Amino acid sequence: MTELLFKVIIVGDATVGKTSFVRRYVSNHPGREYKPTQGVDFALKVIKLSDNTTVRLQLWDIAGQERFSSMTRVYYKGAAACVIMFDLTSQQTFNSTVKWKKDLDTKCTLPNGQTIPCILSDLSTRPVEKDMIDKMCHENGFLGWTEMSVKEDINVTETME
Repeated sequence: MTELLFKVIIVGDATVGKTSFVRRYVSNHPGREYKPTQGVDFALKVIKLSDNTTVRLQLWDIAGQERFSSMTRVYYKGAAACVIMFDLTSQQTFNSTVKWKKDLDTKCTLPNGQTIPCILSDLSTRPVEKDMIDKMCHENGFLGWTEMSVKEDINVTETME
């Protein structure tokens, strides 16, 4: 039997829903109250791909508060992939995604030296237009982006797949 372990980091500004996303994805329950992550929190999602292959996703929910930014190099180490989250109702959190991607690209690479695969994700009412998101993803080397809602459980699993 083959067991594969991948570290996936979840980053973005404070209050964009990173912890709720991880909770929904791992246990299908987003939680109700907001409690800021202090540094980093961890979760594990086990996915049985076949009778012979199991994938273990180690999810690192990294605090979005500025005071924890000096620790990102330690948190990023060994990551195989990243989800950068933002809130479509907040232009500021969308603008910050470029900062998160640049920080990630300068501090974390795959063993072959390439940047780690990174997607952008959120769903809500739309002050940030799709064309703007597409352009930003293309210009900054994201694999792409997904629309999802943790609250409504829309595209949470699909985002991670």
